[in-house]
Amino acid sequence: MKRIMLVCLTALAVSGFHPLCAQSSRSDFMADGKSLFEEVTGIKKKTDKFNLYLNMHGDFNMKWNDSGFDQGAFEMKQLRIEMKGDINDWLSYRYRQRLNRGNDGSGNIDNVPTSIDWAGVGIKLNKFSFFAGKQCASYGGIEFDLNPIEIYEYSDMIEHMSNFMTGLNVAYNYNPHQQIQFQVLNSLNGPSEDMYGDLERTKLPLVYTLNWNGNFLDVFKTRWSASVMNETKGEKMYYYALGNEFNFNPQWHAYFDWMYSREGVDRKGIITNIVGTDNQAHNAFNAEYMSYVLHVNYRFAPKWNLFAKGMYETASVYKASDEVEKGKYRTAWGYTGGIEFYPMESNLHFFLAYVGRSYKYTDRAKALGEDNFSTNHVSVGFIWQMPVF
Repeated sequence: MKRIMLVCLTALAVSGFHPLCAQSSRSDFMADGKSLFEEVTGIKKKTDKFNLYLNMHGDFNMKWNDSGFDQGAFEMKQLRIEMKGDINDWLSYRYRQRLNRGNDGSGNIDNVPTSIDWAGVGIKLNKFSFFAGKQCASYGGIEFDLNPIEIYEYSDMIEHMSNFMTGLNVAYNYNPHQQIQFQVLNSLNGPSEDMYGDLERTKLPLVYTLNWNGNFLDVFKTRWSASVMNETKGEKMYYYALGNEFNFNPQWHAYFDWMYSREGVDRKGIITNIVGTDNQAHNAFNAEYMSYVLHVNYRFAPKWNLFAKGMYETASVYKASDEVEKGKYRTAWGYTGGIEFYPMESNLHFFLAYVGRSYKYTDRAKALGEDNFSTNHVSVGFIWQMPVF
């Protein structure tokens, strides 16, 4: 009977879904409740070899633009299934798939569909640990490492990044509070021409990342990284991120992220969309992006949390080429605020949130046909990393 119930629950979780992003959750500290399996069957789970989750972010979203009210509709912003576990004290695994993307990976360099975030095995040997397979890039930044269901609006920097790729991660915990990671991943999922255009491909499409995660008395935490990526032949991307988390007391929590990307060939596509033309054969050269993100939480009651976030970002060209002028082309601001309610001792919470974005173009961008614009939306909904088993 136990096996039948487990199969039914697993089938219910998997049916009708399509795979989404991330790593950890700032709500994990509340995730000590029973799984759905334990609640339904009354049977206590006695193993950590298999854990099954549904990651959900659903809401009713009302959107405005410069012309006025645009649309109001229900949507499932994030939906993914996740399985992970520790087989023994040195072997583990993790699998996560986004349930709202296609599953065709036949044209991808790693033969894995982009719907799959994680698919691999982990090995722990004393102070060293390894993870091989599809995984998240070990880029710095606190927000980058959060479970995407927790994010109401990403910065443009993260929104336009390729985050999940196949390769190897090596971590060294040189004390209980300090960790160094080195990671090498494919820099591409699909063909090079799909990402960059008709430029000659590199024969080693790899990205190398060095990451430092620090914890100072659980008050100040760091997630810093430096990365270099082979883009096309002779062109590289350099990416740096400094994530800083502050836990002032049980009520106040904040993080501040700085991110910078210098791209020989525009990987994110923002500059290309500004300076490009319909018949352009490849992405723009020499793109530069800078991003600042500040997020603050105030837990003013055990079950209630207020939050606010501000974002400032720039998009520029650091060296003229192909008749594209050097200089800044766009500045973007983002502002988010709202309230969350946690009804149980789990990470289930309901929210009311506002997100505003404003984009300002420089004269050189306006000469190419761009114009300033802004967007706003209000959403009410729920977020839950539901423990199925």
